[in-house]
Amino acid sequence: MRFVTAVLAACIALPVHAQTAAPQTEKVTVTGTRSREVLDKFVNALTTTSRMTGKVARWEDGVCPVTVGLKQKFAGFISQRVRSLAKEVGAPVNDKKDCKPNIEIVFTTTPQALVDGIRKQNDSFLGYADNDSQREALAKVTRPIQAWYLTATKDLRGNTLVDSSRTPPTEITVPDPYHNPPFLTVYTKQGAMSVTGGRLGDGLHTAFYHAIIVAEPAKLLDEEVGTLADYIALLSLTQLNSLDTCQSLPSIANLLARDCAPVKELTDNDRAYLKGLYGMGRDRNGPIQRDQISQAMQQLLGNE
Repeated sequence: MRFVTAVLAACIALPVHAQTAAPQTEKVTVTGTRSREVLDKFVNALTTTSRMTGKVARWEDGVCPVTVGLKQKFAGFISQRVRSLAKEVGAPVNDKKDCKPNIEIVFTTTPQALVDGIRKQNDSFLGYADNDSQREALAKVTRPIQAWYLTATKDLRGNTLVDSSRTPPTEITVPDPYHNPPFLTVYTKQGAMSVTGGRLGDGLHTAFYHAIIVAEPAKLLDEEVGTLADYIALLSLTQLNSLDTCQSLPSIANLLARDCAPVKELTDNDRAYLKGLYGMGRDRNGPIQRDQISQAMQQLLGNE
């Protein structure tokens, strides 16, 4: 089963059995790979923290993924994979059919043009930047599948401040040949922050507000749709620090990194990481959050 590229206006042909989960790959257990030291290394390599709070972001509002640029049955398969994984690891899910998308997965033959258009409309959707040089770097497409995250800081009273050094994000549009008209995303910026002043937890936490994941089919010819769905699902639920270096434990995050051992599906390590992420204290400081994720992984995986 192979991914076949085509222009966006045409359908992207997928295998007849693409709507089933990818075949199980052989699992190899290496003695000692789940020691606390290795788990800490894995967590520290994967996690990235918010520029505003120094804390790890996760979804607090129900995820509502939409996949565009594919025929509906294939787009639906990928979106459903995101929902299924979210439920499995304890992330909130919006099950309403008419929910406003907050995870937009776009398959396009012109990814840079798409991102350039988003930057022109409102570059806050590409992530936090302090200056034009950082904004330019954020807007560069460098990977076959790439993700951009808009985060927000929330306080004790539920006040929300979108993480942007510019004016508040208003709306952007993303073209899609299979939907008319293109969908809109609207966000506002409001309120002042209320904090506790505690050293270990100050009452502030970071939440995802929006994610854009862009995939270029021509560079994914060797990958099965089930594998791509797993990889995109991971990117949908967490912002990873590095996708171009080999992780210390088997992980789908290694999929597109050069010279890594091939991993073609979500691993137990990936699932344990996400469960730890969605079980950590949301207002703890960054090091404590990482420690809580590692501890959860140790309990879920066992210490070999």
